[in-house]
Amino acid sequence: MNYYENKPTTTDTRVQTDHYVKMNNRRNLEITGVKEVDSFDNEEFLLETVMGYLIIRGQNLQLKNLDVGEGNVTIKGKVYELSYVDEQQEKAKGFFSKLFR
Repeated sequence: MNYYENKPTTTDTRVQTDHYVKMNNRRNLEITGVKEVDSFDNEEFLLETVMGYLIIRGQNLQLKNLDVGEGNVTIKGKVYELSYVDEQQEKAKGFFSKLFR
């Protein structure tokens, strides 16, 4: 098998357009439709999803799985808050002031 046999064709490439958030017991969070992980620490994650920016706040948050190609992220820890930031909120409240308090 050579390099060209492994190369995907245009029909094989998938673009993740669906966005799901699945939480189990406020401890495990599975998210699909993630474009990029902008920042994270043990208290806050900022994810760019196909539906806008998603902020996850909690305690002892850990990135358990990241599949950039498929757009899947798994986070473990105690989740306190999930919130989306859309275009109107950015202009009204100041996007960066809200994110970097």
